[in-house]
Amino acid sequence: MQIYDETNMNKSKSFYALVLGLMLAPFSADAGNVTVTVANASDVQRQELVEIPADDVYARLGIRKGGQFIVKNALGQQVPFQLTFDGKLLIDASVRSNGTADFTITPGTPKAMKTYVCGKQYPERVDDIAWENDRTAYRVYGPALQRTGEKAYGIDVWLKNTPDLEVEKRYDTELSNHAKIEELKKAGKIAEAIEMQQETTYHFDHGYGLDCYKVGPTLGCGAPALMNDGEMVLPYCYKTYKILDNGPLRFTVQLEYNPFAIGNDKNVVEHRIISCDKGSNFNRMTVWYDGLTDSRDMVAGVVIHSEDTKSVLYGSDYVLYADPTDNPTKQNFQIYVGVLFPDGVNATKAMMYDTPSNGNSGHGVGMLTYKPGTKYTYYFGSAWSKNDVRTMNEWKLRAEETLDAIRTPLKVTIK
Repeated sequence: MQIYDETNMNKSKSFYALVLGLMLAPFSADAGNVTVTVANASDVQRQELVEIPADDVYARLGIRKGGQFIVKNALGQQVPFQLTFDGKLLIDASVRSNGTADFTITPGTPKAMKTYVCGKQYPERVDDIAWENDRTAYRVYGPALQRTGEKAYGIDVWLKNTPDLEVEKRYDTELSNHAKIEELKKAGKIAEAIEMQQETTYHFDHGYGLDCYKVGPTLGCGAPALMNDGEMVLPYCYKTYKILDNGPLRFTVQLEYNPFAIGNDKNVVEHRIISCDKGSNFNRMTVWYDGLTDSRDMVAGVVIHSEDTKSVLYGSDYVLYADPTDNPTKQNFQIYVGVLFPDGVNATKAMMYDTPSNGNSGHGVGMLTYKPGTKYTYYFGSAWSKNDVRTMNEWKLRAEETLDAIRTPLKVTIK
């Protein structure tokens, strides 16, 4: 006869209940989950990156900092995200006007994410730093270029009409064929050399965009400059760089420039942090100067080219320009460029040269008073008439809606 001990049986039941609970806990709908609600209080559709303190997410998930997690939308699909150098979790949110969008974050290993934004230095092309998102691309010039003596100061724009990454392929195609083109020229095969150059240069559109924006000794698209006796002290090439974020949703680079003299200050150093987000036509620029002892006028703006000095719009907090490209009669399209000043400026205005030089007639700028020890943030960007912005009216609307979005960010709630 088998005798049952009720006490032992109860202990066994408790043990199995505990084991069963532990087994089922990871599959509970709410176990270790974080719900993020993004609210759009405006009357327009919003599509932009939202920022969430990453430490809050780790704490609510109950996992160590650096542990893996998955982000899903309301349909249960995994969506790309990014952890930034300054401790933010980025999620690309699409939210209807006066609506909300929910995301769920759970511990786990995410699927491979598509990269929409990235950049790098190209020492093979005189130290260019180039970056791109799904709308357009940009570059700044480096120390190797400065050593050649070429005068290229500002920020360059590369046009795109594809969300795919193009910059590295363009550099590779362009640079890898230089030697072959020269060999053809030396062999007297001029027609073949010209044909190869036209087929491989990134200065021609091969169906995905091109580089046809002129920079030279100007601000280009969005560079800053201090003023001295009514003249811009134009920046040259960066001295050092550090890439802080590199996709899949945001690229961030920090640049330091060579010391320069201005007034009585003999060792002024400019610093910039530039970031570019998925889906945005505009980059965020934060600039500051070490070594300044007094406040100075500072400008940021875009070069105005001689082929079109009229297509400029000056708002109280923006300057927009329909750039004619480096060959307007043959290109027959426009590059829309601009600078936005969500924190305001003293004035926006034209600063034209008495004598235009090399196709540059002056600049459209926002002017402010820079105070030593402070940082100033503004935005610069571009679009292409063969891509996502067809007219100057569209570009103005894009700029105004971007300013509104910067000033009234989407509201994020974590539960």
